Amino acid sequence: MTDIKSTAHYHLPGLFEFYELYKVFLPLYREHREWFYDWCDIGSIYGAPSDCLWGGGRAAFGDADVEDVIALIEEFGISARLTFSNSLLREEHLAYKKCNELCKKFAKNAGRHGVIVHSDLLVNYLKTNYPELYLISSTTKVLTDFDDFEAELNRPEFSFVVPDFRLNKTFDRLKSLSQTQKDKVEFLCNECCDFGCKNRKVCYENVSRKNLGEEISDHKCTSPDAAGGYRFSLAMKNPAFIGTKDILETYLPMGFTNFKLEGRGLGSAIVLEFLLYYMTKPEYQLQVREAVYLDSMLDLF
Repeated sequence: MTDIKSTAHYHLPGLFEFYELYKVFLPLYREHREWFYDWCDIGSIYGAPSDCLWGGGRAAFGDADVEDVIALIEEFGISARLTFSNSLLREEHLAYKKCNELCKKFAKNAGRHGVIVHSDLLVNYLKTNYPELYLISSTTKVLTDFDDFEAELNRPEFSFVVPDFRLNKTFDRLKSLSQTQKDKVEFLCNECCDFGCKNRKVCYENVSRKNLGEEISDHKCTSPDAAGGYRFSLAMKNPAFIGTKDILETYLPMGFTNFKLEGRGLGSAIVLEFLLYYMTKPEYQLQVREAVYLDSMLDLF
């Protein structure tokens, strides 16, 4: 067993989208901590309500009440991240009331909560108007060139940077980063997108356009496995996949501690499987699954 000297911080999907799941899971995580690996914790939960003009990445469908969401994360001392990664924002969009109101509410607990952002226009706006919120550079920038990624790490306005998943295994370059840079890296672990995809940025821009209200058709993914939708079993076969063994034996020893799980556009049942695989000891996975499935208030499917 690798000698673990640091903790893996998971950044989980569905702040608003899977509020009901976390309302069940977080008490289990606190009350039965022995069911879960002691080498990891929850670094943050990210997401956005539906109809957020600043939103991006994936189409959000969260309808949880913002006050309920804030109460839950504050109760458990967890950082919340608003996913405002629209890449196509213009000056006139910055006054959008719903997103500003969300920022105001989450900024009340200074330093704890953050915003995932793509647009530099929004970066500057948030720094000026909501300096209490820390900023995360979004994977929607599709930073596949390591030099570009390293330049992003060196930008002082970002607390974390999520590179394109295809940089996950570029170990020769990753190990050469300083510890200050490593502390800002947040790897996307469970991406199912085809490793050779050349349309990833176009896919993200399609979501940005939809959030801006443009009447356009959905992006048509050309991946050979696209018709089957997301499959965790297929994601595990992706050359860039980061599993628990990789985290324990490679990334933590190298000094990397932040790991993002995608899944905002998926169902609660699949997100639960992520929580079981990445956080839950095998001998307790059935107990967690039963506790969640048997909760009469939670619709997993």
